[in-house]
Amino acid sequence: MVKVLFFASLREILGTSQESVPVPVPANVGTLIDQLRRRGDSWAQALAAGRRWRVAVNLEMATLETALCAGDEVAIFPPVTGG
Repeated sequence: MVKVLFFASLREILGTSQESVPVPVPANVGTLIDQLRRRGDSWAQALAAGRRWRVAVNLEMATLETALCAGDEVAIFPPVTGG
């Protein structure tokens, strides 16, 4: 299981801020995202490949190839800008 956190507009679209998700072994961020997309409708739309979002694993920026282990924390959020 990995803990997945959703922020900003993703949290609003998906209707949740966090959940625990079982992932296959071996797994990476890409397999997790694909698994979430297969839930359909709002999940597929919010996490579509063409949409802009960022991922961090255990507080470190990650790519789709970043490996996941049981107990990891994965944060998914839209890009942010500062001023």
